[in-house]
Amino acid sequence: MEAIFSDPMVYLKGFGLTIGLLLVSAVGSLVLGTLLAAARVGPIWVLSKAATIYVSVFRNTPLLMIFIFVAIAMPRLGITFKSIEQVEIAGWNVSSFFFRACLALSLYTAAFVCEAIRSGINAVPLGQAEAARAIGMTFGQNMRLVVLPQALRAVVPPLASVIIALAKNTSVAAAFGMMEATATMRGITNRNGDQVLEIFFLVALGYVLIVEVISFSSYALERRWKAARR
Repeated sequence: MEAIFSDPMVYLKGFGLTIGLLLVSAVGSLVLGTLLAAARVGPIWVLSKAATIYVSVFRNTPLLMIFIFVAIAMPRLGITFKSIEQVEIAGWNVSSFFFRACLALSLYTAAFVCEAIRSGINAVPLGQAEAARAIGMTFGQNMRLVVLPQALRAVVPPLASVIIALAKNTSVAAAFGMMEATATMRGITNRNGDQVLEIFFLVALGYVLIVEVISFSSYALERRWKAARR
């Protein structure tokens, strides 16, 4: 048990980076996914088709390939983040690859967010959207004030599942040298081969706690919105 308790800050830093990846990517994917869903059901054919192609491409592309494109191909194409090569956030030095990892995770997860929200939009009674148009609302006002608030309430469970998947997908960043929780576990087990199981279960417990927090938050939010409708 020495490897577990000798330096707990190593684990905290690893999970801190994992949570940072999760939070930034969750916000990015929710915003992008919502815009994609609105485009897919919108009246502009070009935007609807483009959003459909985006969802089809990213849902059927392995996340690892997206990471490879963002981490390796983009710099070779001249797309860099020189202004954020080294940024300090809350006292922590964050390399530019953190933002690349968040970009890859957001682009990938947004496709699943889009489909979840689109299913919620389709569940909203058509008469409400028609009534909004009848009183002169534009498509944007209709979506923002009438349709999306109801759609988001209806898709809390599937969105929670998408965010849970995102939390586990952050481990892909370990393959590119980012010392999040999974990479931290690998480094510690390499130095302490006789305590592999203990280290593995500790890190697995950390992921379980993150997932439970997401599940509990979504459950509480769903109950609160149901109570508000009564």
